[in-house]
Amino acid sequence: MHRAVELLAPAGDDAALEAALAAGADAVYLGLDEGFNARARAANFALPRLPEVCAKVHAAGARLYLTLNTLVFEGELPRAEAVIRAAAAAGVDALIVQDPAVALLSRAVCPRLEVHASTQMTICNADAAHFAARLGVTRVVVPRELSVPEIEQFVRESALEVEVFVHGALCVSWSGQCLTSETWGGRSANRGQCAQSCRMPYDLVLDGARRDVGDLRYVLSPKDLAGAALLPELLRLGVHGLKIEGRQKGPEYVRTAVGGYRRWLDACIAGADRRAAEGRLGLDLRDMTSSFSRGFGDGFLRGSDHQTLVEGRFPKHRGHYLGRVRAVVGDEVVVSIDRGGRPRTGGRAAGGRAVGGRDSAPHGQTAAAATPRVDVDVPLPELRPGIGVVFDAGDPEGDEAGGPVFRVEDLDDEVRLGFGQPGPDLRRVRAGQRVWITRDPAAEKRAQAQPRPAGRTALHLLVRGALGQPLQAEGRAGDVVVRAATDTLLQAALGDGLDEALLRDKLAALGGTAFHLGSLDVSGLAPGLHLPVSALKALRRTLVVDLRAELERARRRDLDPRPALPLVRTELRQAVPPPRWTAPTAAQVVPLVRTDAQLDAVLATDLAEVELDWMELTGLGAAVARARAAGRRVVVATLRVSKPGERAFDERLLKLEPDGVLVRHLGALVLFAALPDDRRPLLHGDFALNATNSLSVEQLLAAGLDTWTPAHDLDQAQMRALLAAVDPTRATATLHVRMPTFHTEHCVYAHLLSDGRDFHTCGRPCERHQLALRDHLGFEHPVIVDAGCRNTVFNSRVQTSAALAPDLVRAGVRRFRVEFVRESAAETAAALAAYAELLRGEIAAPELQRLLRAEAHIGVAAHAQETSSPTDP
Repeated sequence: MHRAVELLAPAGDDAALEAALAAGADAVYLGLDEGFNARARAANFALPRLPEVCAKVHAAGARLYLTLNTLVFEGELPRAEAVIRAAAAAGVDALIVQDPAVALLSRAVCPRLEVHASTQMTICNADAAHFAARLGVTRVVVPRELSVPEIEQFVRESALEVEVFVHGALCVSWSGQCLTSETWGGRSANRGQCAQSCRMPYDLVLDGARRDVGDLRYVLSPKDLAGAALLPELLRLGVHGLKIEGRQKGPEYVRTAVGGYRRWLDACIAGADRRAAEGRLGLDLRDMTSSFSRGFGDGFLRGSDHQTLVEGRFPKHRGHYLGRVRAVVGDEVVVSIDRGGRPRTGGRAAGGRAVGGRDSAPHGQTAAAATPRVDVDVPLPELRPGIGVVFDAGDPEGDEAGGPVFRVEDLDDEVRLGFGQPGPDLRRVRAGQRVWITRDPAAEKRAQAQPRPAGRTALHLLVRGALGQPLQAEGRAGDVVVRAATDTLLQAALGDGLDEALLRDKLAALGGTAFHLGSLDVSGLAPGLHLPVSALKALRRTLVVDLRAELERARRRDLDPRPALPLVRTELRQAVPPPRWTAPTAAQVVPLVRTDAQLDAVLATDLAEVELDWMELTGLGAAVARARAAGRRVVVATLRVSKPGERAFDERLLKLEPDGVLVRHLGALVLFAALPDDRRPLLHGDFALNATNSLSVEQLLAAGLDTWTPAHDLDQAQMRALLAAVDPTRATATLHVRMPTFHTEHCVYAHLLSDGRDFHTCGRPCERHQLALRDHLGFEHPVIVDAGCRNTVFNSRVQTSAALAPDLVRAGVRRFRVEFVRESAAETAAALAAYAELLRGEIAAPELQRLLRAEAHIGVAAHAQETSSPTDP
């Protein structure tokens, strides 16, 4: 038996909501126009409509989850509380949140309102889940970078419910850790304003020289996730939610994806005939590919595969790979069909890319330890007039030739496609170009014609009655019980009378309602009795209406009428322990270095403290020893994320006995804060913990941080408001940085410089080469690999908040971080000297900017961003 598992569907607008419910979603998730919503570009829903929308979802027997999954600024906390209060009153079943402040306010407003941790919160291991549990979180949407074995470990080590993305677009960057949009466009992905920089083309710069990669320029644009092959394993693990991505997609996509996964999930749970179920799944995946696909893969569910995660040739919908152009004849194109390139879950897709199964297991496991294979043929759409095609000229963002097909002549291994007038400009079509089927009208018709699935809620009926009495019925759904009786009395039957078959057909005909028949007990009904069918139907209607009303009443929750914000603030301030260190009286530069040359430059100064962020741990140990021998306080940096099974990284840092740890993920905070005082180093929170308001800051301090770093999402006004609401002496301000834009599990080094699928087989080209990505404006962005083999793409230009420094010092900030990436010893020394002069008042910010050739902002600080509106412009 499998635990109950929910199929969750996206609803970006009313049409998508209707499609999700009609296709059989157990729950829908949606966002608000009012903001705090990570998909600001979706149509979304207005807050005043929320009671109506909740009622519609509940009437269908489904649940509604509201996405409040962005960071919240200090000045927005009262409005966030108001939205939470309205959502709880409207009947929302759960909030999906990123910011700890939203979880804390929700718990104070309505303790019975469920809170789910969004992927944006980056709860990536069970230690981090402990932090989430303290906030009142009951479910974690785990990162899409986790494999099935890693999800299994998460489930085993955490008491929280687990939800997994199984279908839809993949972000190349870890959710909640992407700073690309704000760095390059002044719009924060942590505020719902993702600019999709991952879908842009990039050139490869290898060891300082441009390297031709042909048409593989979309090196950060992953294929879409289609994790259907892994559903049997996820069910075995006992996950609670299977989630489909796509709040910015239309109803056809939602209807097709939800309907296909509904049928496959039900077949897996019921143990249906495998061959028949896989055949049906293949047809559904065919239609999903037609509705939207950048090419399907199983993402990271089977572990890292740097050769298949990214196709590299296109960033948008392509659909089905048909084959290659053999010839153009007048207004017709002859295409050689690549039947070997047809997608298979568990087999091979176009270009030799795998979909579903893999030829080797993740993380060095033996093949026997890998998840079971599900081999499913995904057929091509029927080749007939009306399909849409595009001819791939290697310029997917350009004006490629293509359009609807008017004539089709099937020639076995070839097909002749004819076009109307005006049709595509076939003069631009060349032999050898790939051909994609981008649209299948038949798939759209099939999606619209899908029968509505049975109601989601099991109704258990108990029927009793005797001659001359009313027919009495008791209906039970979950813990709710209602009773009703007919106005008409039971009479003697002339024929068979009321039996179980008739009652199933008339009394239990629940189509179009939120219910399906769970069981029917007629043991209390005397034989040989009769009632008109109209009386049975009226009894059924009464039971359904009363059950719906009682179920809705059971959902109602009490709200605490007291303002939550002051209550939460008081509780947190009482929980924050006194600092374990004494803040310096004067402002100090704290350098963060990544190379021996940069450390040399630091040790040539009189700076008392240095932060070390090394690619490999052997070199880190030597660097710690050098810095300690020079009499410096040593702080070592954790990984930015840590998956299940990677706790050893943090434990090795402790063996170095550092004076402090730069904490970048919540799991490390929980792990280190639990140490005895005599073994616990100072814990300095980094920007990656995404602190943007006083409640989240104080929650982090209460959990064990000694200092914290404001998130890069804050502009000057927002920073000022935050520092006024907390103890500023425990803040570390970032003065100088190359912004870490993408932080990704995908290794660009392995993908472009090797044939290896993971760190076991890539040959470690990162140890021999330096790689950068050149964008369409000509800027070169360094790519650095960390000790966990994850890539960070750093901004090409150094950014500085030197102009803010006097204001920050007056506010009480004393620690100022200056970060280096690939700077030489001379560049490092020059920057450290300049910032020391700045903090002493010996140089002005404009002169420092000129000397260091630095851009005058950090993150969004130089951009006009309204503090009152988190929505996309």
